[in-house]
Amino acid sequence: MLTLLPRRNAILVFVAFAFAYFLSSLIRAITATLSPTLTQEFALNAQDLGLLAGGYFLGFAATQLPLGAWLDRHGPKKVILYFLLVAVLGCMAFAMADSFRGLLLARVLSGVGVSACMMAPLTGYRRWFAVSSQMRANSWMLMTGAFGMVASTLPVQWLMPLVGWRPLFWALAALVALAMLLIAWQAPRWQEVAAAPPDMIHPVAGTSYAEVWRHPYFKKMAPMAFFIYGGLIAIQTLWVTPWMIRVAGFTPMQAAMGLFWLNMAMLGTFWSWGMVYPWLARRGYSADRLISYGMPLSFILLALIIAAGSGIGVWAGVAWALYCMSCTFISLAQPAVAMAFPPDLAGRALSSYNLVLFAGVFAVQWGIGLAIDGFRALGSTEVPAFQMAMAIYLLCTMASYAYFLTTKSHNQHPC
Repeated sequence: MLTLLPRRNAILVFVAFAFAYFLSSLIRAITATLSPTLTQEFALNAQDLGLLAGGYFLGFAATQLPLGAWLDRHGPKKVILYFLLVAVLGCMAFAMADSFRGLLLARVLSGVGVSACMMAPLTGYRRWFAVSSQMRANSWMLMTGAFGMVASTLPVQWLMPLVGWRPLFWALAALVALAMLLIAWQAPRWQEVAAAPPDMIHPVAGTSYAEVWRHPYFKKMAPMAFFIYGGLIAIQTLWVTPWMIRVAGFTPMQAAMGLFWLNMAMLGTFWSWGMVYPWLARRGYSADRLISYGMPLSFILLALIIAAGSGIGVWAGVAWALYCMSCTFISLAQPAVAMAFPPDLAGRALSSYNLVLFAGVFAVQWGIGLAIDGFRALGSTEVPAFQMAMAIYLLCTMASYAYFLTTKSHNQHPC
């Protein structure tokens, strides 16, 4: 791939950062697999489990705005090494926890520690990689994240009877420390690579977060980041499994297997995006154009899943996999937002986008649950309650897409 770094150096830098992002996704998703064990050992109720899952995102979201400024000022290498040190401490604390409070504190620390694992490399790629390579690198980073989520399902389930959950977290701490060594060895200093050439820079007034949030292209993309991208993560990491069990009638093991193959499908999809996007870009298919053409497919698939309800039966896993794959068009927006800003603002632009995205994850996860409980309280049975809650979410995604189509970005960007 063409880069502002030598090709071999660029590959090694990518591998080092991708390994850290793989571990961050594994750490994020592993508690879902461990939830039955943790529930039994610590006598947790559903509220405790929800708070434990939310603790990770709380720590993750709390760092996003200062993270962007630190990345722009100090560069990805220095920032991610400090953050990953916190992740090591979080994994160690989780392994040693003897109470729910200990588990929660460890998850918050883990969320803080891995919160730079995507934003740091994307900030670096904005300066180190050529435009077409940035899109490929983004897709392949997401592929490694999908692989981390795959590793958190059946592989963890297989290891549990052999080693137990505490040794798994000691092993994760050691692997994160290894990722730190790889990044320290391979990542260039922030001053060592020249800034991007003038044709890659797109001026934006001022240097504050206010200018990022007022930027027309950021405002154009933000609603889809909240509802579509955030909703994709919320559904993939939470609501797919209850739908397969409580609507489609899967057993828990069948649902776990369905989730495993869904994550495998996402892995393959992000790999494919990395392969085909440079070819598409050379033929004039920008990120905006692909999003505008591709996103309606996700609306059609979700509408069919909702309409089918319990009638979808054994095809529920396949249907949800196809839906999540169709949503990956929105993943092109993240590097597109970074490229709408000059390199010295890329960190703040990316972290602002990420804050909107993860606010959407929280809102959609909680909102769908509130809607299901609300419809049940009004007398609905379980399957219609799920259908109506998901229909509300579908309307929100369609509204954010309509805003994207009708809003002018008023800037030129090379994506």
